[in-house]
Amino acid sequence: MKPKFSLNAIPTGVYFVIAGVLALLTVGVLLLMQNVAERQIEGRQRAVQVVALSEDVVDPAEWGKNYPHEYDSYKRTADIARTRYGGSEAIQKAGEANPVWQELWKGYPFSVDFREDRGHAYMLVDQRETERVKQFKQPGACLNCHGSVLPAYYQKGVDAGVSKDDRSAAIKKGFEIMASMPYSEATKLVEHPITCNDCHDPKDMQLRITRPAFMTAIDALARSDYPLPMLPSIQRWRAAGKQGQYDPNVLAERQEMRTFACAQCHVEYYFKGKEKILTYPWQNGLKVEQMEKYYDDSGWKDWVHKDAGTNALKAQHPEFEMWTQGTHAAAGVACADCHMPYERVGAVKVSSHHVQSPLLAAGQACQVCHRGNEAEIKTRVETIQNRTRVAMTNAENAVLALINDLKAAKAAGATDELLAKAQALHRSAQWRLDFVAAENSMGFHAPQESMRILGEAADLARQGQLEVAKVKLGLTANK
Repeated sequence: MKPKFSLNAIPTGVYFVIAGVLALLTVGVLLLMQNVAERQIEGRQRAVQVVALSEDVVDPAEWGKNYPHEYDSYKRTADIARTRYGGSEAIQKAGEANPVWQELWKGYPFSVDFREDRGHAYMLVDQRETERVKQFKQPGACLNCHGSVLPAYYQKGVDAGVSKDDRSAAIKKGFEIMASMPYSEATKLVEHPITCNDCHDPKDMQLRITRPAFMTAIDALARSDYPLPMLPSIQRWRAAGKQGQYDPNVLAERQEMRTFACAQCHVEYYFKGKEKILTYPWQNGLKVEQMEKYYDDSGWKDWVHKDAGTNALKAQHPEFEMWTQGTHAAAGVACADCHMPYERVGAVKVSSHHVQSPLLAAGQACQVCHRGNEAEIKTRVETIQNRTRVAMTNAENAVLALINDLKAAKAAGATDELLAKAQALHRSAQWRLDFVAAENSMGFHAPQESMRILGEAADLARQGQLEVAKVKLGLTANK
């Protein structure tokens, strides 16, 4: 018969061991609960008010006293780290100017000096030191995206008679005044590159739009018929009857603002009229051909190509426009999600202000959504970029060949009137090529759209060569 179990059979020492283990577990649980509570308090304590911030505080070091984590990562924009296609590899080779692009930009300041792309920390000093500013007269409008200009805009507006209590109107007026100033004078009014108050309200750190050019352009875009499913606040505003101005500071969702804050500068633009007002060509839409139509209708040219005689266009850095064409925009992914990903600092969740290529922190930036390993993610990105680079080379060769043909035809006696059709094709082809090259993602923001644009660039350039051949045949026949 099986003996009955009895507690009396358990040695007394075992009781003491069990009691000790339970006591240790109790203490451990209490300590864990205390730690969790402290972390929760730490997480809620978003910032310590060390200094009072206001619209007049531009120095990021002052903001950093209240927000040290963000300021620490902001300072790291001075780091220089490269991806395979970082640093404008598209139009440079081993740090030297690419001779193909010197020919493509002939007669334009970029042919004299185009250096490596660097982080936000350098955006003001690099602009001041480029030969494009030293050798050519540039307007103060350039400072819109290279300096922390809000105090200067505001003061200029007040000096011009705008009430100091109407800050928005004073900034807009100051923006217009400084746009037409010589850059050499306007830059003296600015001390820092883009800093905290350019994107954040000092009262509560909410994201905000501060640039008048963007406010004007996004309203014009919202009023157009261009579909914008990736921007739900504009969809709602349109559905409500387009009442008043579309003001992103009032109407946009926070996720949209995490793109709009970047889109204040990372866009295509030109300097309109003798006043040199910074303007984004969005009235017809955000596709390359829609912006080209805007420029054609307004008779705009950036310069006359020295060899081809073409009224050419120079693309700037249309990252926002290209982003709208890609899968990430369709999925609701904002610029900051990839370029300023969230990170944990203790119990605090902060957005990294070390703005850089996601490939330099793929685990942090990409693996939030993509579950592949980091090496696999990088390979997928680089595959897209490598294919874009091949298509870009083909388009470069085609556009350069057209320029050479136009140059030869002019040397043989062909007039601009005879070459007008070929020059128009050159304008369209080079605009598309430059649009992708200037966009800085080597096609990644919208791979299919980038390939479409580059394919059109090569095709238009070859059509231009055929037109030049017809003109040359006509010249020969008339001899």
